[in-house]
Amino acid sequence: MQDESLIQLPPALAEPAPQAHGRYLLGIDGGATKTLAAVLDLEGSELHIAHGGPSNEDAIGAQAAVQTLLATADEALQHARITREQLAAAVVAVAGTDTAAIAHEVASARGGGWVVVNDVVAAWAAATGAAPGIAVISGTGSNVFGLGPTGSAWRAGGWGHLLGDEGSGYWLGSQSISAALRDRDRSGPATALREAAVAFYGVASIEELAALVYSKPLHKGEIAAFASQTARLAQDGDAVAVELYARGAAELGAQVAAVVRQTGLGTAGGEADGARTHPFPIGLIGSAFRAGDVFLRPLSEAVLPLAPGARISVVKMAPVGGSLLLAARACGRSDALRAEALAEMLDGALAATR
Repeated sequence: MQDESLIQLPPALAEPAPQAHGRYLLGIDGGATKTLAAVLDLEGSELHIAHGGPSNEDAIGAQAAVQTLLATADEALQHARITREQLAAAVVAVAGTDTAAIAHEVASARGGGWVVVNDVVAAWAAATGAAPGIAVISGTGSNVFGLGPTGSAWRAGGWGHLLGDEGSGYWLGSQSISAALRDRDRSGPATALREAAVAFYGVASIEELAALVYSKPLHKGEIAAFASQTARLAQDGDAVAVELYARGAAELGAQVAAVVRQTGLGTAGGEADGARTHPFPIGLIGSAFRAGDVFLRPLSEAVLPLAPGARISVVKMAPVGGSLLLAARACGRSDALRAEALAEMLDGALAATR
């Protein structure tokens, strides 16, 4: 069976329609815990930011997600003191297993000029400057996407927290709580994750936390938040926490390997084996990578033997920057937007809104 990529670049991005005088760009990054919208004035080099709540369809449904996305976009437009009609391009990047319903709702509300993509596509743009390479997202959820030298695209992972999201903050948090429970019933090794989970969630015992997970229940963000403690304990040498990061890295590494194979990245002519390797970027985006070396080292060890030409680095640009880079691509203004300058502007704008 010949399978197509789970994600393709929309026509507006694959074959942009240049607008020589396009001035204003809108980019949106919608996730499971928050939404960020940014309006960029290419002529004035000004950036206007708005914050919103969760907009992941898997978590809150398509209609609620779109309401959050559009409300956050409108707030950013108000900050910029412009109307929707003044936008040269708008790109909405959203987390979730399927963006078709979001795209339909956005088109109904705002017309076909607003481009909707999975958030991993915007991450790819931020990681590579929209050039051949791979983006690896590991925030609340996880996802891997890449584009090859001939324009072939491939996505691996991104199946949501019930069926996938390996190596994500949610996966790490959930696996850490499970490890703490195995410590309690002696079916697994002792770990400091047990005491950490009790303290983090403010419960009397790990049994009470287990009951809370099912009875409340805890939402994705609350479980993913515990990954910060997993990282701390892994850095302190807790063997179970270290092993969880190694497992998460192996899972993400397998997904990166699939993208490399399917896109022909790193080879001279796009052949699967035996060709001369070419360098290409692999950008890591998301809060889970804040764990540092306990996550980055095993991930590099999993990826480099399969893709020796890869240049692996943590992307410092905020994810919404990828949406703005795609918006610039959509209106043919990529030459007017340097990634380094955009990253600096975003850092300043986000710091001012905190």
